[in-house]
Amino acid sequence: QLQLVESGGGLVQPGGSLRLSCAASGFTLDNYVVCWFRQVPGKEREGVSCITHKGDRTKYEDSVKGRFIISRDNTKNTAYLQMNSLKPEDTAVYYCAAQRLPALMEFLEEEYDYWGQGTRVTVSS
Repeated sequence: QLQLVESGGGLVQPGGSLRLSCAASGFTLDNYVVCWFRQVPGKEREGVSCITHKGDRTKYEDSVKGRFIISRDNTKNTAYLQMNSLKPEDTAVYYCAAQRLPALMEFLEEEYDYWGQGTRVTVSS
């Protein structure tokens, strides 16, 4: 079974932090770009952050830049999204996605080979 599984979501107060994990099974993640997307009901899914297969380069959507940090540990076949200074507008279901190399490392949903089921993040007081 080839899949990605997100975890780490939950309820957090504004200004708080949360770390999401994206674990791959059935395939090795080290030849894939990994991106995080998020979606609010009634809205289109939007890109949040991406990281190269080696972890040497990252990109962030402007609204999360400076607050979120994407990383990966290929020895654990896992990618992460550290979310700091969370805001209510960060509330969404967060998905990770993997794109096999060669990869554009863009927020283009149709280019990704695997998607997780999502983990819900709620930022509220």
